[in-house]
Amino acid sequence: MAAVTWKETFLLAGVVMGCYWNSLSCGFVFDDVSAILDNKDLRPSTPLQNLFLNDFWGTPMSEERSHKSYRPLTVLTFRLNYLFSELSAQTYHFLNVLLHVVVCVIFLRVCRIFLDKTSSRVATLLFAVHPIHTEAVTGVVGRAELLSSIFLLAAFLSYTRSKGSDHSIVWSPIALTVVLVAIATLCKEQGVTVIGICCVYEVFVAQGFTLPMLMDTVLQVLRGKDGIPYTVLQTLLKLIALIISTLLLVIVRVQIIQSQLPVFTRFDNPAAVSPTPARQLTFNYLLPVNAWLLLNPSELCCDWTMGTIPLVESLLDVRNFATLAFYCLLGLLAFQSLRYSDQSSKTIIMALSLIVLPFVPASNLFFPVGFVVAERVLYVPSMGFCMLVAHGFRIVSHSGNLKRISWLCMALLLTTHAVKTFNRNWDWESEYTLFTSALKVNKNNAKLWNNVGHALENQNNYERALKFFLQATRVQPDDIGAHMNVGRTYKNLNRTKEAEEAYLIAKSLMPQIIPGKKYATRVAPNHLNVYINLANLIRANESRLEEADQLYRQAISMRPDFKQAYISRGELLLKMNKPMEARDAYLRALELDRTNADLWYNLAIVNIEMKDPSGALKHFNQALELNPRHKLALFNSALLMQESGEPRFRPEANRRFLIYVEEEPEDANGYFNLGMLAMDENENEAAERWMKKAIALQRGFRSALFNLALLYSQSRRELDALPVLSELLRHHPEHVKGLILKGDILMNQRKDTRGARECFEKILRMDPTNVQGKHNLCVVYFEERDLVQAERCLEEALALAPHEEYIRRHLSIVRGKIAAMSAAGEPLAPKGSDLNPNKPNPSPGPVEEGKKSSGRGGVGQKNGGKSSPAEHSSSSSQSEEQSKSLERGQPEKRTKAKSTKEIKDIEEKRAAALKRLEEIERILSGD
Repeated sequence: MAAVTWKETFLLAGVVMGCYWNSLSCGFVFDDVSAILDNKDLRPSTPLQNLFLNDFWGTPMSEERSHKSYRPLTVLTFRLNYLFSELSAQTYHFLNVLLHVVVCVIFLRVCRIFLDKTSSRVATLLFAVHPIHTEAVTGVVGRAELLSSIFLLAAFLSYTRSKGSDHSIVWSPIALTVVLVAIATLCKEQGVTVIGICCVYEVFVAQGFTLPMLMDTVLQVLRGKDGIPYTVLQTLLKLIALIISTLLLVIVRVQIIQSQLPVFTRFDNPAAVSPTPARQLTFNYLLPVNAWLLLNPSELCCDWTMGTIPLVESLLDVRNFATLAFYCLLGLLAFQSLRYSDQSSKTIIMALSLIVLPFVPASNLFFPVGFVVAERVLYVPSMGFCMLVAHGFRIVSHSGNLKRISWLCMALLLTTHAVKTFNRNWDWESEYTLFTSALKVNKNNAKLWNNVGHALENQNNYERALKFFLQATRVQPDDIGAHMNVGRTYKNLNRTKEAEEAYLIAKSLMPQIIPGKKYATRVAPNHLNVYINLANLIRANESRLEEADQLYRQAISMRPDFKQAYISRGELLLKMNKPMEARDAYLRALELDRTNADLWYNLAIVNIEMKDPSGALKHFNQALELNPRHKLALFNSALLMQESGEPRFRPEANRRFLIYVEEEPEDANGYFNLGMLAMDENENEAAERWMKKAIALQRGFRSALFNLALLYSQSRRELDALPVLSELLRHHPEHVKGLILKGDILMNQRKDTRGARECFEKILRMDPTNVQGKHNLCVVYFEERDLVQAERCLEEALALAPHEEYIRRHLSIVRGKIAAMSAAGEPLAPKGSDLNPNKPNPSPGPVEEGKKSSGRGGVGQKNGGKSSPAEHSSSSSQSEEQSKSLERGQPEKRTKAKSTKEIKDIEEKRAAALKRLEEIERILSGD
């Protein structure tokens, strides 16, 4: 067995890169969305052990909706990709191309066992450029095929060394083979089939048995003549070791999926639920269909489910001839190769084992799978196909008359395949290009119409998306998912009546309740979302909340482990002001999934509704333990700490806000609250910086503008506050506190009584009963020495607030001043004044108007093949109308839970104001 040279390695790498370099510009499409974008197991915040507890899509294996695809090592490579480049699609595609190069190099090494150098290169080059591989290489989820193939081939190469030079058994390569098989199986389930390939190699290649020899040996053993030959004992011993290891792997695999097969619908694989003989005839017909794709990969399609291949329902169907021809050809090749022990026969039997055995798990012949045809599962079988083609090429090319023609045909085949592969990669550039290319091949698959609609929906092109969804319902009228998509699109177009009608049609297609039946075996979990979507739609009407609750309860009755139903019902119960029942719903959901950070977050919101801030903070912290960068848990827990007024919480609140702004750098609320914390700590420079950042991100941010102006005012930078207040009042001309503060500064700092009067008069036009505005206007009159107007104004202010002693004293002062000036014969409008508008009635402290949560939000849901995704998220968080948060409106004062220092400062200001008032009274009385 000749080794692979560096030249051959570089040749294969160059050919592969030439065919697949354009795949680097492709994004995440189709199943990539569920496996990569929506899979929490890729995130560093998710515990590494979750990879070995969840399926390929990040769903716990224990859940009924799990796909039961256990490929933790493949997911681990996705996680490594995420670690280095997060969600940059280019790096994921580049690694797939490199893995394809590795597979080609190892495959060349395997071919050298059975073919000469030239034929091995031809087989490997054909494998490298075959268009059927675009789904496995260009589709990121195809990495499972690539990784499994690497270890599958490595396990086979290891096993070929298990025979010593003296024909003895070498156990170390066998042990390594078992380990590599286990690794291959952890990349994808088909890895275990290499054990069968090793068995075929052991019997018909390593031991050189032919079918006649094998039958004679068996007959001799049964007759008891001459005992069992030593070579046969060796072979049996090795085969027993392989079979036992296979059984152990299968048992472990069955335990992992908890002895449950995934739930597939008739739309995924129509033949699987068809009666006899349609089921058997259709599944057998799929074998020549797959063989034809290998022979003529000209019409490739990303999805062969639903009506792509009509059922073969009768023995008279002409397609049965294709099935018969396929079995005849396969049987003839196998029979001829098993009759002889020459090298050509060994090559053919090994090529056939590579074609047949890895394909068995996906063939539907022994157990149903979730697809009809999938091009990616032909990745390993195509190796045997390429070996057969190369072997036939070697035979033909050795004929003198056909040598040139055979080389010309092979060169033409390799070139056309390479061009097809390159062009096919462009189809995987986006979901829209992928699904529209599939519709060119097959227009009878409703799922393809749905997925083109989804692609347009992601572009917010709802009108065009609706046309494709409606076409899906026409192609497959009983497709529940298609009607759900129509309903969701109508809702996005604000056509709620049509949306409800579409959801009701989908609901009518659901199985009717049959007492004693377990619905989990008959209802796809995704279809149960019709109850959730319909309930979410109708609960916008306050009079139909009970009807919505009934729908949630119906979904729960059909599947008691339906986590999303409990989550959505919890939100509705909060809206119905039933926090105790909402808490029970969330606790039930947590029993099903205690690792869901969004659920702990929602439970914290319930605690807030129940006026239990300590419980809310505890559950926020549990959410952050599971996901330390859970944005809304960070924000709202920090806000809760800040609002508590406890100084000991401020450092942690500050830390959480800082993490939040790292996650949401464009959210001005995060910077605003950092500024408020800095104001609490009297860190004026930091507060100013954060407030300016918030204002830069959100023009006209009312709370940030006012508090920045207040910060300047308190820091004796009143003139810096004026342009900030002007900006505030430009965006919010009716902002009372801003008008008061601006009027005070104009009067006290600028001595602009006219500007101050305009501010206070504007307040009174908006609210004639505003006592502070009225009193400050009176002070303006006094400053302008219009004592008659000041007296009249203070009388009106006292009528508004008869219990305010400071107004009564000021009125007394003004009247005393009027009497003194009248007695002295002075005019009632002299210059100068000592009455300060703010001293008797101090302005309030910082205003936290914009201090509120961002609303509840969460993680996207897996949409599988996208034919019928729910319109809600896997957590309850994304439904804005259902969200409850820490929003407190926009209070104008920070009166809640003030710190001791704040209270002390206010008391000192009040005492100073009263002292100043006494001085004014003494001066005026003496005057």
